[in-house]
Amino acid sequence: MPTTPTATWNRHHVLTLADFTKAEYNIVLQTAASFQEVLSRRTKKVPSLQGQVVANLFFEASTRTRSSFELAAKRLSADTLNFASATSSITKGETILDTAKTYLAMGTDIMVIRHREAGVPQAIAAEMDRLGVRVSVLNAGDGQHEHPSQALLDLFTICSLIDPENPRLQLLKNKKIAIVGDILHSRVARSNIWSLTASGAQVHLAAPPTLLPQLFADYVKDEEVGEDERGRGGEGERGKIPNSESNIQNRNLFIHWQLEPALKDADFVMTLRLQKERMTGHLLPSLREYHQMFGITRTKLQLCQPSVKVLHPGPVNRGVEISSDLMDDPEFSLIPAQVTSGVAVRMALLYLIGSGKS
Repeated sequence: MPTTPTATWNRHHVLTLADFTKAEYNIVLQTAASFQEVLSRRTKKVPSLQGQVVANLFFEASTRTRSSFELAAKRLSADTLNFASATSSITKGETILDTAKTYLAMGTDIMVIRHREAGVPQAIAAEMDRLGVRVSVLNAGDGQHEHPSQALLDLFTICSLIDPENPRLQLLKNKKIAIVGDILHSRVARSNIWSLTASGAQVHLAAPPTLLPQLFADYVKDEEVGEDERGRGGEGERGKIPNSESNIQNRNLFIHWQLEPALKDADFVMTLRLQKERMTGHLLPSLREYHQMFGITRTKLQLCQPSVKVLHPGPVNRGVEISSDLMDDPEFSLIPAQVTSGVAVRMALLYLIGSGKS
């Protein structure tokens, strides 16, 4: 069983990190650390959610997230139901809300939802609340909106590296973290921006102009970056993203259209998958040119701190976002640790929203 965090958890759903408080981040980190210790034992199962039903409703393909949530639920002794849209009544015209209500009628306590369209987990959570049932919803990735559990496991991976005994948000204050790649289509980037800037880290986004969303570029003042500099892919200056949490101010977000300034003296580098399945139009000249300009290699990491570590949410296009040898090098790569952390963090989330239901 996890140690009891000093703060109180009152969140019924986990749909976004935009309104997470620092206390909530630390509760997740502390709880995940306790479950990480459980997972290191010979007997890796605890009875925390025994008798509860966790339904994994994945309307979009997934390997890591789906398997991780399923294993997390089983490690907590919950019963699991797994949904696959290709073999479901969705193909016969059933609506998503009716599918959710079907699983509700089966006694589901927690729904883990992934969908290619933004807002689906929120819509299902709103319907559960309207019905007055005690069903919690976890967003496992919705369109180009957010992927909260991925950002939390990234946060846990980094904080655990710095202090394995006591991972906490404050460890990242003033750390420089570069997020590189397909930011335009990345729900992972959006969630990580909320979590990492909440910690006080300096977050530097780097991407070609076609893959850096206007949502972020709009917050770069025109007088700081001239049109001629934008046109030739020059370095952006400091920008800010909207802040929906009143007690977290001065979010530090920096935008670059070149890789080098983002990597310079970086403590951590997070590279993102090119989501070709979401791309419409010709956003890149070629994958080879992308790798030359924005692919992470040993040579490019020489710009970073000597202790730099590299993350990737997966799946990875080897030789595109990151060189294959670097991905497999334990001296630099935290990618396997991210997968391992995913189980502990998702156990923590299921436990926190499910522990009050028993």
